Amino acid sequence: MNIKQAVPFFRVSDMKESIRFYVDGLGCEIRDKWELDGQLRWCWLTLGEAALMLQEFPTSGHDSWTPSGKVGEGVTIVLICEDALQFYRQVVERGLSASQPFVSNGMWLTSLTDPDGYRLDFESDTDVPEGTRLGQEAE
Repeated sequence: MNIKQAVPFFRVSDMKESIRFYVDGLGCEIRDKWELDGQLRWCWLTLGEAALMLQEFPTSGHDSWTPSGKVGEGVTIVLICEDALQFYRQVVERGLSASQPFVSNGMWLTSLTDPDGYRLDFESDTDVPEGTRLGQEAE
């Protein structure tokens, strides 16, 4: 196979807000970027071995794009973690609102939604019974 990696590409409505969410909140690192007139327009982000790209398009003129609705609605990206519970605690400590972790399909699952409506699921393997919520493990 010649394919090396799939990298989700998210069109975003406000790059500064997205950077606050992804870099300051989730802990992503900017691997590469493109600036135009001193403003960040595109970037490649990494989080562990995962990657995604963000781009804010102009709303008028050449290469413009105006969404007809919330751009991320209906899109979910699943990221497999070593420890989704540890990740949950880290992002909540940074001020993000993540769903309470629970066990689904043999994996701890916590979810966040970015400023444009893209849903990010963070999962890790567990032998805890199906449907268990964080804090119920010992009950």
